[in-house]
Amino acid sequence: MDYLNAFWVGGAICAAVQILLEKTKLMPGRVMVLLVCTGAVISFFGWYEPFMEYAGAGASVPLLGYGNILMKGVKESVSQSGFIGLFQGGFKTGAVGCCAALVFGYLASLVFRPKMKG
Repeated sequence: MDYLNAFWVGGAICAAVQILLEKTKLMPGRVMVLLVCTGAVISFFGWYEPFMEYAGAGASVPLLGYGNILMKGVKESVSQSGFIGLFQGGFKTGAVGCCAALVFGYLASLVFRPKMKG
């Protein structure tokens, strides 16, 4: 049942984003920022953990999950460092994902040899 829940929740998130991209004039970058911010807001209210327990990877893999990770880091860092934690927390918890994206993107560019449009 865990696989089924992950599949339909992740699919529903992706379908909603695709509908948003098709039916509005929002650019993909803005939709991505909207997803990260939505995940952070849901995490702020404490709703993301029960959602993730139900949906598993269907909730943690889309960009909503990245917003949740950032908010978790900010909450933890604020409780340890106070006000300065607002600026530290997101960087600490989000660094691994950003580094992985850069490294794997670079490796993919070496393998597939992208060309500039012109």
